[in-house]
Amino acid sequence: MIDVQRLRVLRAVAEHGSFNRAATALRLTPSAVSQQVAALERGLGTEVVVRSTRGITLTPAGRVMVGAAESVAAELEHARQQVERLSTRRTQLTVAAFTSGGRLLLPGALARLTAAHPDTVIHIREGEPEDTLPLVRRGTVDLALAYHFDGPLPTGPLPVGPQPAGPRLEWTPLLEDPLHVVLPADHRLADRPALDLTELAAEPWVLGCLKTEAFLRRYAERAGFTPEIRGTTTDYFFARSLVAAGLGLSLIPSIALTPDLSGPPGPPGLRALPVTTGSGPAPARHIGVATRARPDRPHVTTLLQALRDEAARYSAA
Repeated sequence: MIDVQRLRVLRAVAEHGSFNRAATALRLTPSAVSQQVAALERGLGTEVVVRSTRGITLTPAGRVMVGAAESVAAELEHARQQVERLSTRRTQLTVAAFTSGGRLLLPGALARLTAAHPDTVIHIREGEPEDTLPLVRRGTVDLALAYHFDGPLPTGPLPVGPQPAGPRLEWTPLLEDPLHVVLPADHRLADRPALDLTELAAEPWVLGCLKTEAFLRRYAERAGFTPEIRGTTTDYFFARSLVAAGLGLSLIPSIALTPDLSGPPGPPGLRALPVTTGSGPAPARHIGVATRARPDRPHVTTLLQALRDEAARYSAA
């Protein structure tokens, strides 16, 4: 019989990359974490981690067990929610969303959900995709409104090597969110219908999130220049205020400009222009919804369809 607590400890070790950091997260001592992992290895008859001065690495057996740990944790959370519904006779639904997407799409979708299921108790968690998608996989969150740029979905910290098997995420695309350059209205390029990033190679930048900075750096490298980043914030509205103060240009997704910068002429002092990258596709965020592969709860299905409808309405506007 495999001890569930030992699986929980192994999952934390894999996520944090060391016994010490896992111990801090679990509020245990490093010695207790090490003992739990050693006991799991004795029960299995094989190593699950390789220990070194640089941390730990999962063995193939360890990756299998971490996948099992993810599945067990998700199933236990699902069972807990079912028991809670039986005792309260009210459905609990936890929804995660990133700020700009939640501001645009969630209010209307949640209104439809509560109209269809008035006894639902809704909990909202704000967070970036790398934080919320692992919560969906674990069953802590029922649905996450998330996004990614031109790479794969961000799923949070994972151990080096092949990813362990576990509950699969289902990704439902909602809309494309093009990026815009926000610049002063008196800028020499402000009267252009669109701007190529290569035209902005000499410009300083102030950006609204770290992922936007990483995205800009990737595109700039392909275009042959290194952008001068003078500031990175965690808020697109703050970034726009810095543009208005003359610190530089900003790269902001379309929905973060809605409604006040959604089209000309825009607010006094600023313009928002579409971005191009030569012959490649226009830079954009890909917005969608992550659920577990078995979204068998009618409330989740209702909210998912409502979000699709909200996204379609926005895209058609």
